[in-house]
Amino acid sequence: MSAKVGAIVMAVLLALYLVLVGWRAVQFVGTGEPIAVAMGIALIVLPIIAAWALWREIMFGVRSQALVRRLDAEGGLDLGIPVTPSGRPERAAADAAFGGFRDAAEADPESWRAWLRLGLAYDAAGDRRRARAAVRQAITLERGERAAR
Repeated sequence: MSAKVGAIVMAVLLALYLVLVGWRAVQFVGTGEPIAVAMGIALIVLPIIAAWALWREIMFGVRSQALVRRLDAEGGLDLGIPVTPSGRPERAAADAAFGGFRDAAEADPESWRAWLRLGLAYDAAGDRRRARAAVRQAITLERGERAAR
């Protein structure tokens, strides 16, 4: 739940930033001075890029959570990786179990479920970059499966 609150706070802060910086950008462009106009344009473009990046991250979170909930409802979420008392996966057990998830995704490359489990295994093993890539693949495959119906 705290991740959602954090994302909402970031989105609200970004919106406030866009309004304040947008107003300042209009003022800069309105001066007609070449340097000020260039600064105004930069103040318009850079926040748009930041908003786009934030939107992508929020949508990734929403879509990945939906897939995790769906996989859990189907009973396929249990990875069989023991967790510590704090609830974090045991790294050594995750590393040992990882090969099975990778083999399952390679055996059925069109299965979003296999890719999602692989992403969760990567995450449990501490490899966030590959975890995100695998979850993105799962999202893409699930969307394609939904579109084919």
